[in-house]
Amino acid sequence: MVETRSLFEELSAGATAEEGDAIADSESHPTGILPAQELTRVVHTTREVRALEPIGDDQIQPASIDLRLGATAYRVRASFLPGPASVQEKLKEFSMHEMDISRGGVLEKGCVYIIPLLESLLLKRRMSARGNPKSSTGRLDVFTRLITDHGTEFDQVREGYKGLLYAEVSPRTFSVLVRKGSRLSQLRIRRGTPLTSDTEHKRLHEEFGLLDRQLSPEEIKNGVPITVDVVGSPQAGGIIGYKAKNHAGLIDVDRVDYYDPREFWDPVPAPGRHGLVLDPADFYILASRESVKVPPAYAAEMIAYDTLVGEFRVHYAGFFDPGFGDPSAGGEGAKAVLEVRSYEVPFVIEDGQIVGRLAYERLTEQPERLYGSGVKSNYQRQGLRLSKHFKPW
Repeated sequence: MVETRSLFEELSAGATAEEGDAIADSESHPTGILPAQELTRVVHTTREVRALEPIGDDQIQPASIDLRLGATAYRVRASFLPGPASVQEKLKEFSMHEMDISRGGVLEKGCVYIIPLLESLLLKRRMSARGNPKSSTGRLDVFTRLITDHGTEFDQVREGYKGLLYAEVSPRTFSVLVRKGSRLSQLRIRRGTPLTSDTEHKRLHEEFGLLDRQLSPEEIKNGVPITVDVVGSPQAGGIIGYKAKNHAGLIDVDRVDYYDPREFWDPVPAPGRHGLVLDPADFYILASRESVKVPPAYAAEMIAYDTLVGEFRVHYAGFFDPGFGDPSAGGEGAKAVLEVRSYEVPFVIEDGQIVGRLAYERLTEQPERLYGSGVKSNYQRQGLRLSKHFKPW
């Protein structure tokens, strides 16, 4: 564990408490999610985000930073939250063995791993963050969560956190090949605690048309509702989704447009009027009925479904960047792709059923780059779509 210990020493002896507290006069809002240009500033100027290796410009997305795996993966007996302890202290208790992944290592499906990240944080007052799997990670059914020292919640980085970052990684369907520098998750940084109310969501929908269908005011509650498509379109040839094969091969997470999807997935035909029966042993890729739009000055996140509407999970990777689906970034008509797994028992999912809600939050200022415009974006204007690792069906 030399790598993380040396970085912790650097963090402890790092910047002064006042470094980076000043807020630029040019900001449109004092609170909100940081856009790309501010993320660049916290990396290179205030150094609130640091790393064992230089952070590349291609890691900085319109409203998030891609996080990279470090050189060592720890196979653990069980998932954990550190609580009053550090992650390193917990690893001494739960680690079964460690693996050098500098040049590549296989993470076996059904196993849980803790991997120190190359990035670390030295956040200032009023600054907090949230982690989330990248879209491609979720579409592989690789369950990934961010952990911090003394953390009591997954994916949440408390205000003013100073310390190391860790990824909990658990492949559920496919074993995956990763290496130092692989990017499975991303980080959004927030200044202050802005809240977007139902009233604000209604205003945003009236102004921008967040979905390509009419919504009554009563439907907008804790975000805008996203429904599932299990009918499909004539252009899709009657296919409404894909179901993962249970005993497929290994996937290298850094390969793009490489694998034959037929070796890993079975197409799911439209089920007819009785809905799609989700088998708890299977993992599905489905799509929303609606096209989704994220205005340039906002970011969105798919929030957890309400367990009162069904025992299933939708969307492991919930961040939607500014410009996703927006005509200004060439994304008109983009669907939300849904990663779906039933819990415990078979469950019937009906066409048009609400499966999640998109919560929107403003940025501190409009980003200098948008999703699909000025950055490499794999899913702009997407319909039903597998992860970037697979060739087109």
